[in-house]
Amino acid sequence: MSVITVRDIAHVRYAAPDLSVMRSFLEDFGMQCFEASGRLYGKGTDGRPFFHVTEPGKAEFLAVGFIAKSVEDLEALAMHEGVAVEDSAEPGGGKILRLRDPDGYRIEVVAGQANGEQSFPLIGEVFNTPAAKPRLNREVRLTPGPSHPHRIGHTGLAVSDYRASEKWYKDRFGFLTTNEIEAAKDVPLGAFLRCNLGDQPTDHHTLALLQLPGGRRNLHAAFEVPSVDDLLLGHDYLKSKKRKSFWSLGRHVLGSQYFDYWKDPFGNELEHWTDGDVYTAERPPTVESIDTLFKAQWGPPIPIGGIPVGLVKRLLSLFVRSKRRFSTQPEGPNA
Repeated sequence: MSVITVRDIAHVRYAAPDLSVMRSFLEDFGMQCFEASGRLYGKGTDGRPFFHVTEPGKAEFLAVGFIAKSVEDLEALAMHEGVAVEDSAEPGGGKILRLRDPDGYRIEVVAGQANGEQSFPLIGEVFNTPAAKPRLNREVRLTPGPSHPHRIGHTGLAVSDYRASEKWYKDRFGFLTTNEIEAAKDVPLGAFLRCNLGDQPTDHHTLALLQLPGGRRNLHAAFEVPSVDDLLLGHDYLKSKKRKSFWSLGRHVLGSQYFDYWKDPFGNELEHWTDGDVYTAERPPTVESIDTLFKAQWGPPIPIGGIPVGLVKRLLSLFVRSKRRFSTQPEGPNA
């Protein structure tokens, strides 16, 4: 049993030397931006006070936040960790608990924030298919502009010891494994982890952990948009603004979502996605090949800097094997 079960990701937090440059990009990306207490905040249409934070400083990833189900859960976690629950001075108020994971990542768990009303902008129309023509006597007319991010859906972290990180997050937050990824047969590289909401559907993953060389880094942060039309409109808009595309356009194998990845001016990867898989707690974990990380159902493979895919797979396998020699953590996606 975990100490608590979180219900979703809350936010990602970065630092950047120029908030105005970051704001320009985030607005092109479709976020509603505002500044408070010297920080830049981005929010969507889900009513939450923010889901992206930028603080002044050297460009780097700072933290990921998760949403506890209640302040009481936050207090139970605080007692387990021997740390204090604080009043949050950020938009939305509420309470916050600050932790460090095995790699030193800052983890912020929040509860009791004040939320506004959600909105669900309709971008596009229903589809006419060979089987049914529901769009009758009306045309599709789209307005060019940025996408409309509704919520943050997930993020990914590079970790030094996947099994140690997996245990830490599962023990505290109740995450479930959706897919474990192998660098080679019986050599786990990482996993896609989702929240445990019982019979309530939740995203294919809220957190991805991958044991990769190169040290600590945020792999990407992903924001759900309302439709394929909205994703494609946002893609064209970002292109028109000469923004840096990273991996576009396609449909993932694991998670199934349509995806469109971009890099902000400070090198962070942000994803627009829509139509992702959702699961209840009863869905068992699967073990998947590393090939699923490099491929899309359609669209280009993930960029890997011109290095042959086979060589990358071999190097990752050797890297993870060398780490496993010194690991004492239990193995298996249900550990």
